[in-house]
Amino acid sequence: MTGFDLFDVQRLSLSETMPPSLPAEHVAARDRLWDAAVRANPGALFDGPVVACADMAWSGPGTLRLRWARVTYRHYALRRVPGAVALGSLFVNVVQPTDDGRLVVARMSPATAAPGRWQLPGGSVEPPEGDSGLDEDALVVQAARELAEEMGVAVAPRALRLWAVTRGENRSVGLTYLAPPLQETVLRKAFGEVARIERAQGREPELAELAMVRSTDDLTGLSGPRADYLEPIVARYTQDPVHS
Repeated sequence: MTGFDLFDVQRLSLSETMPPSLPAEHVAARDRLWDAAVRANPGALFDGPVVACADMAWSGPGTLRLRWARVTYRHYALRRVPGAVALGSLFVNVVQPTDDGRLVVARMSPATAAPGRWQLPGGSVEPPEGDSGLDEDALVVQAARELAEEMGVAVAPRALRLWAVTRGENRSVGLTYLAPPLQETVLRKAFGEVARIERAQGREPELAELAMVRSTDDLTGLSGPRADYLEPIVARYTQDPVHS
C-alpha cells in the first residue's frame, strides 16, 4: 500500500497496540521540532491526545483490520526526523451531499494547522477514555460530532455509513462516511450559525468557507491547497450513479 489508495470497505476490525519505542535522540529531535512549530504557529497547534494508525491490512472479504495507538500530536513531528519511525494519522471525514447531487467541500481557516486547505468536514480520531477500546460505533459517533461542530449539521450516527477508506500522504488513513443529502440553503444556514456562535465566543471558526462541487473540474477553480484525498473522493462520488 504505497502512494494514494482508496478502498471499498464493509466493516473495520480494530485493535490497539503500543506506539513504537524511540531512541533518546529521536525524542529530543521530535520535541525540538514540535516546540519550534508551536512558536511559529501560536494558537494553531496543541499537543492533545490523538489516535494514530500503526498498520492496516485486509483480514477477510470487505473487512479492513486497523491497528491503532495512543499518541499526542507532537508524535507527527517525527516525520521530519531522519530515520525516525512515525505512525500515520487516523481521521474521520464526511461526504455531505446536497439534494441536487453536489458535494460540500470546506476551506480551513487561517488559524488552523492547515490554513487555506480545501477538504471534507472532519478531524483526527480521539482516543477512548481509560482502557476502553475503539470500535466502529465510536468512530461513526466521532464523524457525526465533527459534522455538527464544524458545519452545524446534526445527523444521527446511525444515518452515516462507512463509504470509503483512504491512505495517502505520510500513511495517513481516512475513514470517510456518507451523510444524507440536504438542501444547500439548509447547509449554509447551519454553517453560518456555527461561525456566528464561534466568533461571539471569541474563537475563530475552524472552517472559513464552503463550496459545493459537482465534479473534479469544480475543484480546479478553488484557490489554495487541497487534501490529497479530495479529488479521488469527489471523483468516486460523482462517477457512481448510486450513493445510498
